[in-house]
Amino acid sequence: MTKKRVGVLISGRGSNLQALIEAAKAPDYPAKLALVVSNVAGAQGLARADDAGIPTQVVDHKAFASRPGFEAVLDEALHGAGVDLLCNAGFMRLLTEDFVTRWLNRHLNIHPSLLPAFKGLNTHARVVEAGAKITGCTVHFVRAAMDDGPIVAQAAVPVAPDDTEDSLAARVLAAEHKLYPHALRLVASGDVRVEGEHVVGISRPEGENALFSPPLPGTL
Repeated sequence: MTKKRVGVLISGRGSNLQALIEAAKAPDYPAKLALVVSNVAGAQGLARADDAGIPTQVVDHKAFASRPGFEAVLDEALHGAGVDLLCNAGFMRLLTEDFVTRWLNRHLNIHPSLLPAFKGLNTHARVVEAGAKITGCTVHFVRAAMDDGPIVAQAAVPVAPDDTEDSLAARVLAAEHKLYPHALRLVASGDVRVEGEHVVGISRPEGENALFSPPLPGTL
């Protein structure tokens, strides 16, 4: 099996990166983490990558006068590592339309809500304030607009009556750690593809777990 080479963009602790690292250890996983890039020196995720033997690089956005300048160096690093697919994992920078176009339909992001609901920041506080009964997380292909793009997979998380921002965030994060490796597997294996602005090619067996779309392995 020829594995897709994956670049991961981080800004912080890298817990979703760790989930991808663990998933990629499986011999049948169709992706290999080839490079981890942080825009923040000293980000905890860099240590996670080092521990796993994955090459790392820091491209500090503050060192550049413009976003295109930052992105040019970022793009050079990714191509230098032979990256096929790109994953944002807590990467706290908006990217220009030019960069998004260069990586179109090869660039994934995870967001802690059931998109298109609750885009942007302070997601869990807004969910609790709104009195929502269900929230969750979404893996989608990146587009120039924030938290927008064709949806690959989602996981739903019930909101408890006594939930706080922190308690809800912890449960959603646990769902993210299962969902992101699942979604990357779907994309890297070619089981899904983008047509127009929708992801297609997903089989939906009878009785799939309603909390995951498409179902996670072992949840049927």
